[in-house]
Amino acid sequence: MPHVSDPATLTLHAVRILGFADTGRVARRFQLDRETVEITLEDFRASGWVTRSEFGGTTGWSLTDQGRRQNEDRTAAELNAAGLLTVAAVHREFVPLNSQFQNAVTKWQLRPLGGNAMVANDHTDFRWDERVLRTLQSIGRRLVPLEEELTGQLSRFEGYSKRYDTATARAWAGRREWVDGVGIDSCHVVWMELHEDLLATLGLQRGPDN
Repeated sequence: MPHVSDPATLTLHAVRILGFADTGRVARRFQLDRETVEITLEDFRASGWVTRSEFGGTTGWSLTDQGRRQNEDRTAAELNAAGLLTVAAVHREFVPLNSQFQNAVTKWQLRPLGGNAMVANDHTDFRWDERVLRTLQSIGRRLVPLEEELTGQLSRFEGYSKRYDTATARAWAGRREWVDGVGIDSCHVVWMELHEDLLATLGLQRGPDN
């Protein structure tokens, strides 16, 4: 049976993988009760694990250094209970896939023109965009078995591939922001959350090899 995280751990972990988020978004990340999450976050603030601040007109929560250590301790304990080898093996498979994803997003944002590799993609070349979307779709299919392996050990990894597929479907429907938009569950946002989730779970720092 996969390990099921307790609500307090999920609340703290949601802040970690989201980076900066308001109470509603923290609650929605793992489908937790908002009122309970708000109380838990206030308890965490009293413990010095989270801080609430305003950025760009938005008020949200983020981890303190102490909170980050607390999150790492909790995820390490979960990993010991659930199975380190499986998550580590999935991460090794994820690293090259992550490089392909980053390359695809770069191609979505930039389309070389006249020898200039840094020209912004104006999305008028439909064949170019279609090739990128097909690549993103292929990456999504390869994500499915990785998620299945992860959720066999830790239930909180469930949902990434479905969210990613929803984003690609919306991008195919002409809503370009669903590839790399912020403030929505775009392909890029979902992917970055998964990447951070793997790093946090394994206690790794973000870098070219991770």
